[in-house]
Amino acid sequence: MSLLEDFADLRSRMNQEGFHYCFKHYSNFNEIEDQEFHKLRKDYLSAAEKLEKYIFDKAEEYYMGGDFEDEEF
Repeated sequence: MSLLEDFADLRSRMNQEGFHYCFKHYSNFNEIEDQEFHKLRKDYLSAAEKLEKYIFDKAEEYYMGGDFEDEEF
């Protein structure tokens, strides 16, 4: 498969699986021989992981602090 065909296939996977799932869970896309693509893919996954951790940590601060007045149960 050519590089352009790989990217066309990737675009279809993104549409079918969703952007984040496609890159985090679907494949590592070793068949795509494009250094910039892999750099950007790794940067995206790193940023997504950092954001997820940040949100989790802030939520933990909220729950550990007992500041529940705005939350409905």
